[in-house]
Amino acid sequence: MNEPQIPEIVEQADLQALNSLAVAAQAEFFCSVTTTEQLIQALNFANERQLPVTALGGGSNLVLAGDISGLVIYLDLMGISHQQLTPEQVHVSFAAGENWHSAVEYCLQQGWYGLENLSLIPGNVGAAPIQNIGAYGVELSDVFVRLEAIDTRSGLAVTMDSQACQFGYRDSIFKRSDRNHYLITEVTLALSTVAEVNIEYPALASALEGTDPTPASVSDAVCRIRRSKLPDPAVTPNVGSFFKNPIVDKQHLEQLTKDYSELPFYNQQAGDVKIPAAWLIDQCGYLGARVGDVGVHEKHALVLVNFGGSGAEILQLAAEIQAAVKARFDIALEIEPRIYGSPR
Repeated sequence: MNEPQIPEIVEQADLQALNSLAVAAQAEFFCSVTTTEQLIQALNFANERQLPVTALGGGSNLVLAGDISGLVIYLDLMGISHQQLTPEQVHVSFAAGENWHSAVEYCLQQGWYGLENLSLIPGNVGAAPIQNIGAYGVELSDVFVRLEAIDTRSGLAVTMDSQACQFGYRDSIFKRSDRNHYLITEVTLALSTVAEVNIEYPALASALEGTDPTPASVSDAVCRIRRSKLPDPAVTPNVGSFFKNPIVDKQHLEQLTKDYSELPFYNQQAGDVKIPAAWLIDQCGYLGARVGDVGVHEKHALVLVNFGGSGAEILQLAAEIQAAVKARFDIALEIEPRIYGSPR
């Protein structure tokens, strides 16, 4: 029997190329794992030295405020498998390191539908449940079956269903009480072989007006819309939407519409309303603003961009925007990406 390959542990590793904001930062210790066996060995290394552990995937939904102490583990786990449950339903399992958009494209090619509205979301599959990614009227939780993970405290493998993950709007248990307690290794989703589409989202309905939409054309339209509004992180470093769209009650909405009759909002099932954070930020004059080496994208006020600044500078700009929106609208904007590290 072959001995399992031990992951190489690197000290003071550069993380700039591993985060889509291209922030310069270092990991005290770093390793890349391609198997769950290597992952467990990496956790043993950390536990023996009492080091905190940080998981890293596509790096598209995090802000490095500075260097990260402890062990950073890059999850490079690859593989896709499926189980045909009925002629209409298939369960598809993705290893955590699979690129999300590539996984969506693969499913479309196989005739497995349900992910097309989530096309072109950056990052890897393993991060999708943490954020409960969503776009154009669909959330991951709509198709989620289960995930496999390693408990960083015990080193044991666990399986978690939707209820255990406690999904909410851009939220899950992995961002709250179980933050950093689990390293997700695989995600299983329930997809359909029936080509039904969801084009209820206004921008998507407008883009496909006058056509007979298919899952493929929905995916293409989503990609066009996203590319028209959101900068490519490879060209202009960013993490996509920096703030969650806030949800307020009807009473607060009534107060706002007295002064802002043009305020856009979307009704929610609980009776509250969701307000586009981009509109609030734009009203405060931050669209296209630049402060030193960081700024707000000129086409989308929800996107903070990096021109060579630090994570601390980006967070300082974010705090300034939050204060302006709070002062003007009495709405607290919540930062969407996760924040790691300490300033040097």
